[in-house]
Amino acid sequence: MMPPTNGNESMTPSSVQDIRNVALLGHTGSGKTSLLEALLAAAGAIQNPGTIERGDTLSDQDPLEKSIGHSVSTTAAHLEWAGHWINLLDTPGLPDLVGRALVALPAVETAAVLVNATAGVEAVTRRAMAAAGDRCRMIIVNRIDDTASSGLSDLMRSITEEFGPECLPINLPSKNGERVIDCFFQPDTEAAAAFSSVTEAHDAIVDQVVELDEALMERYLEQGQSLDPEQLHDPFEQALREGHLVPVCFVSARTGAGIRELLDILGRLMPDPTEGNPPRFVKGEGAAAQPVEVLPDPDRHAVAHVFQVQNDPFRGRLALFRIHQGTITPNTQLFIGDARKPFRVSHLLRLQGREQVEAARGVPGDICAVARVDEIHRDAVLHDSHDEDRHHLIPPQYPRPVFGLALMARKHGDEQKLSEALSRMLDEDPCLEIAFEPQTRQTVVRGLGELHLKILLDQLQGRWNLQVDTATPAVPYRETITRTAEARYRHKKQSGGSGQFGEVALRVEPLPQGAGYEFQDEVKGGAIPGNFMPAVQKGVQQALDDGALAGFPIQDLRVAVVDGKHHTVDSNEISFSTAARQATLDAVRAASPVVLEPLVSVTVKATEDHFGEVSAEFAGRRGRVTGTGSPAPGWSEIHALVPLAEMEGFEARLKSICAGDSEFVMSAADYEPAPPEVQARLASAYNGRTENH
Repeated sequence: MMPPTNGNESMTPSSVQDIRNVALLGHTGSGKTSLLEALLAAAGAIQNPGTIERGDTLSDQDPLEKSIGHSVSTTAAHLEWAGHWINLLDTPGLPDLVGRALVALPAVETAAVLVNATAGVEAVTRRAMAAAGDRCRMIIVNRIDDTASSGLSDLMRSITEEFGPECLPINLPSKNGERVIDCFFQPDTEAAAAFSSVTEAHDAIVDQVVELDEALMERYLEQGQSLDPEQLHDPFEQALREGHLVPVCFVSARTGAGIRELLDILGRLMPDPTEGNPPRFVKGEGAAAQPVEVLPDPDRHAVAHVFQVQNDPFRGRLALFRIHQGTITPNTQLFIGDARKPFRVSHLLRLQGREQVEAARGVPGDICAVARVDEIHRDAVLHDSHDEDRHHLIPPQYPRPVFGLALMARKHGDEQKLSEALSRMLDEDPCLEIAFEPQTRQTVVRGLGELHLKILLDQLQGRWNLQVDTATPAVPYRETITRTAEARYRHKKQSGGSGQFGEVALRVEPLPQGAGYEFQDEVKGGAIPGNFMPAVQKGVQQALDDGALAGFPIQDLRVAVVDGKHHTVDSNEISFSTAARQATLDAVRAASPVVLEPLVSVTVKATEDHFGEVSAEFAGRRGRVTGTGSPAPGWSEIHALVPLAEMEGFEARLKSICAGDSEFVMSAADYEPAPPEVQARLASAYNGRTENH
């Protein structure tokens, strides 16, 4: 991290309307980092584009990024082009790091999803397009110099099949891929495109845009008038906001083909902060939260959202935030969330990769940073007035972590250091989950795959100088019930003086999968006094946490307390808590409980000649194939549901089958009842532990 350099007014956008915020998303290998280098170089923001091979790109400066040749966190950069200030966020493309990419979405109006022209539509491409559904989206096809004309035509067809007919080319590659041909601003109808024709592409995109403006459509269709880009600007922005149009453009980051044209598209057609879909802010928590309006007005109270936090044990904490409302300058006092004590912005920074540039001010749409403010956390809302207390921005929907690893500090005395490092890393990555498992007394970290957790281990060692031992954690099985049952339990104990007395009768009922747990108080006539009901609820929760069949948490049920008895002298909280716990266990055991095992959704991309072996591997792991596809010539995609318990060693086995020429993505799916032999084994092991205890 470079020390901040002095800023000046030339390093500040002159107005909100000049700003464009763009996140570069896409599967690893699609060329996001190379495209960022090409755009910065074309605009004069850097002298020469770096390369991943040389390890001198602006965004991948972390030693781990250089060693693995992939981005591991989102990098901010900016450039000026034709009077427009364009903020660019280069995001990771590895499937296991998709959470670190999606954090960029609340900070931008435009999600630019890259597609590798030689690889086609891939797993992260689909995830990015789905996650960015409330942003204005565009598709950038990169590496057009590596692909034949027929391949580009097939790719365009697969894009429209995958994401809809609203995906329309705004320019076309030439037949040799050396340049792109404009189909919107000044269509070159005489040029020979690799596929389609410039006239057809121009008419298709204009037809799509004018559909949203009846007056403009009438003039265009009935009077035969041609329309210039300025006339189309407002309906074009509306089409982007509504997902009615997803423009597709073609580039080669390596040769520079289409780079200047892409800059023109970003500046002239992509929305500014006043034109994009507004951020989704709410005030309050949970069901009581209400939508609130946050406007890109520089004269209102300041409101900003922290979308990324970077931690370093030596350099401190760096928080990147997007300003959504108001103006922030050095010396502005900002509150963090609901904190009553503000902090003062000593240095307002803009980031150009790892270089920090001091800024004189930040207006709505600006992406800025502050350093060494320990209280700041990811998803914090920064504001300068208590009127914005309890404001929250609704974050993207992140994939659930499924792949676990138990960690133990190797060096005695490093336990607290490990805990602090994991807490910091949890703040950087929304798809990490850290929990202490009381049954095994293990600290378990869960992520999206083996590579995700390997990167975490590398960062623990490289950044925090921590050595850890690892173990495979217990599979997170769950229990549920399959029918309604009732139970009554009386807890009575007398040992001289005041005793203990509490009686609880309750009913358990199954709920749909994923419904969780509901508690109902149906007691009549004060059979259980209201002041003891919290203790009853506590006892029920203890039973659900402990499990009744195999020692796993119980889910997807309703517990209704229907009756009970109390004693005016001997009844107390512990009596009712104990009675409720045992009544719950008895009722669950009478309700035909079953063990649920977690399933994961797995997508494997491999060459066609390995299709049969991969399918057989799934079958051998009790998996079932749910679909197949062909993302690019010679390649197959296989989708399957597999029990998480069977996924250990899958990555190594897949590499062995496909000689390393494959990749896979894994995400959490559903729970379903485990096979009878698995249920019997787990119940037997639990009963053995209980008897020994």
